[in-house]
Order: sequence, then C-alpha cells, then structure tokens
Amino acid sequence: MSLDRAWLAALQTQAVPCVLVTVARAEGSVPREAGTKMLVSQHGLSGTIGTFGTIGGGHLELRACEIARAMLHTMLRTAPDASPAHYRFPLGPSLGQCCGGAAELVFEPISWPRPAWVGELAALLAQGQGADLVTPLDTSPPSHGTKTLRPAPAEPAVAGACVLQTAPGGALLIERILPCDLRIMLFGAGHVGSALVGILGNLPCEVTWIDAREAQFPATLPQNVCAEIDDAPESHARRAFPGTYFLVMTHDHALDQAISEAILRRGDFAWFGLIGSATKRRLFERRLSARGIAPALLARMSCPIGIEGIDGKQPGVIAVAVAAQLLGAHQRLREAALTRHEGA
Repeated sequence: MSLDRAWLAALQTQAVPCVLVTVARAEGSVPREAGTKMLVSQHGLSGTIGTFGTIGGGHLELRACEIARAMLHTMLRTAPDASPAHYRFPLGPSLGQCCGGAAELVFEPISWPRPAWVGELAALLAQGQGADLVTPLDTSPPSHGTKTLRPAPAEPAVAGACVLQTAPGGALLIERILPCDLRIMLFGAGHVGSALVGILGNLPCEVTWIDAREAQFPATLPQNVCAEIDDAPESHARRAFPGTYFLVMTHDHALDQAISEAILRRGDFAWFGLIGSATKRRLFERRLSARGIAPALLARMSCPIGIEGIDGKQPGVIAVAVAAQLLGAHQRLREAALTRHEGA
C-alpha cells in the first residue's frame, strides 16, 4: 500500500521513532508490489517490535524487521537523523522463499517529531491533490533522508509507482503519491454497515460513514474511516468527490430514496449500491423515474447488492458479499482507465 491518508495518520499519531520500509523494486514473483510499505517501531524496554502494514510476511518481512530493529537501536542511542539504506533480496537464494523473484527494500529512519513532509503530504491528499515524493539514497555528503515534494504530473498515473533513479552523488527513490482512488461514502450505521466497516477498515480505501444516530457509531474507528453525524445525509452525496463509490443502507426507505436520488442526479459516481430486494428496486425505479431520473442512470444502480452465489442474510455474510462486489467494480474501472490511457 502506498502512503495514503491512513498511513500518514499512523505516522502522525505514533509518537515514537520508527523505520519506514518500502518495496522500491519488485522483480519477478514477489509477495507484494513496488510501493508497498511497512512501519516498524520499537515499544517499551523489552525489545519487542510493533508494525503497521505488511510487505508480504514470511522470511522477507522477518529479515526486514531485523534490519529495521538494528536501525532503531542506532537511532535511539547514537544517530537520530540516520540516512536511509536500501538492500536487494533474491528471495530464493538469500531467504529460502519459493517465490523466485527479487525485492529491493528501502529502510528510512523517521524521528519524532515527524519531518515537515508528513504534514505537507497529508494536507495535499486531503485537498484531493498528489505529489511525487523524492528521497535521496546513499548520497554524498549524507542527506539524512531529506524528502522533497514535487507536483505530480497532470497525466493519469498509478499511485504508489516507484522509480529508483541514479543521480550524481547517489540514487533517488521517486514515489508517485496520489489521492485514494477508492473513496467510499457509506450511508447507514446499522448491523450491515457496521460489519462492512470492519472489512473496509483493512482495505486500501477511504470511507466516509454517515448516519444521524450518534449512538450507532463505535467508540473507535479504523484509521481510514471518518464518521459523520448528520440529519440530512443526502447533502453529503451532493458534495462528494467525483468518482466516489456509494453504498446506501440506512434504517429508513424514504431516506434511502432521497439519498439515491441525490447520487443519481449527479451522475459522476464510480459505483452505487443500494441494499434491498428486487421488489425494492422496482419500487425505487418507478418513483425515481417519475421524478425525472433517466433509465440509463437507474440501470447503474446496483440493487440487490452483493456478488452472486452468496445468499446468507447475516450482516457479516452480506458485508463480505458487498465488499467483494465493490472491489470487483473498482478493479474493472481501474483496468478500463489503464486501457484508455495506454490507447491514448
């Protein structure tokens, strides 16, 4: 996973020195793709390691944690502003893994308080903007990993794309950091909505979770989920970013209809799912058609929701089916956008 808003929130809230591990290059069969990150921090006096994220597990991650722990030991005792380092791991010969590829990892010590780029990048992403994040590696004289932000090019690009670039005096790690392309607006904090948030909280997405009933929300939320308490939730549908993925599952059918109408009238949504039966769909189609919603837009409303073949009615079962359907829709849209970009 690239540096998204949840990652930056984790960096900003964990008030300890840490090491940011990045898969800078992936060759052949490897557990995770370039741009994937893991945060390693030291906790307490027992020498235990805390991690956020994963670069794929197995011996590669074990070795990465060992290197990060050694860097943390140095940071805490002698060199709080240590420079980044990078290593190449042939997974078969050096680690005994059967993947057969090779991974190049960058280890970047990050002190507390956090460097300025963390807050600057978080602000850009919150505004829907991206940037290229440039990290000097093995520079002479040592740069101590001073990152810089450059405006991201206007053409379509893939978030998390990494380039290891040779430069005078050392190498550069250049990462394309873009706003999350899986923005989800979830209406309804009932049983299914709560079960769904439990799943989405572990996925590379950003979720705005909306309900008028404050007591319905749990005391703690995943890093990538923001709760909004609002008596007029349809207003959020009107203000959402273009390309948002909408899920409507409130406790009130009239409210579902009002939100659905707001979503369909804007027309620029990536995907829209409405909980309910085939009977509910037919009823909403008649009502919304009478209010001027075009048939082509009504055809884009997914109702009932969930992938075929999963028929259970338990909230957790429905949540799994809906999350799978949403991820499938997202994958198809990304592939279509990439095909258009390559054709252009």
